[in-house]
Amino acid sequence: MRFDVSSTALLSRLQSISKVIASKNSLPILDSFLFDLDGNKLTITASDAETRLVTSVEVMNSKGTGLFAVSAKILLDPLKELPEQPLTFDINDENLEIFIHFQNGKYNFIGQKGDTYPLQKPLNDNAIAIIVDSQMLLNGISRSLFATADDELRPVMNGIYFDIHTDDLTFVASDGHKLVRLRNLSVKSPERASFILPKKPANLLKNLLGKETEMVNIKFDDNNAYVNCANFEMVCRLIEGRYPNYNSVIPQENPFKVTIDRISFLNALQRV
Repeated sequence: MRFDVSSTALLSRLQSISKVIASKNSLPILDSFLFDLDGNKLTITASDAETRLVTSVEVMNSKGTGLFAVSAKILLDPLKELPEQPLTFDINDENLEIFIHFQNGKYNFIGQKGDTYPLQKPLNDNAIAIIVDSQMLLNGISRSLFATADDELRPVMNGIYFDIHTDDLTFVASDGHKLVRLRNLSVKSPERASFILPKKPANLLKNLLGKETEMVNIKFDDNNAYVNCANFEMVCRLIEGRYPNYNSVIPQENPFKVTIDRISFLNALQRV
């Protein structure tokens, strides 16, 4: 296999999905990126067995197709030191020896077979799909993530609860002391549904969605969720269980109300 790719484009894609790779993995190959070359499209995957991020980059002058895996550390560290320039990847299909040629040198290492990389299970036939605006999703995650818990006894509290109604989407997070509820009326769903997004995928989405401007497709069943954007796809395992009735702890007819200027209130809090 052989292809040319921009160093900056490749590095930005690798850095965006590298955060999913855990420091200690049960399978050694999960320390690596999976590359899939098909024509002029190079698909890159990173995973920690629970969460999977997939992105792609356009390449030029490609020859051959196939799968190969490269250690994330081996590839990321030298790419960070290279200025913008075209890189030529030359992969020996027999022993997976990889040469990366750049302007004033080359980099040589051994890759791994890509067919041993874990496959992602497909969604069930009863999967539900919704379409949301990327910035609305980012806002909901950013404003509720801080309230999630770290409770081993109640794992359902360790994520963001997406409560989907036919006329709105509600983000809920609570650690038992504070509770956040954000209701958005712009999202419509053909049926009532819900899922609990774990904290790590939520943090990954928070970092990735800042560069997105288009709509986001979310498909989910009882176990997994697929989040599709223009530049990446995330697949994650959901938290199983029943989320507590959050509406029951929110006072409905509280007689005490106050309206206050947000900036003045924030400044006063920071002063004290």
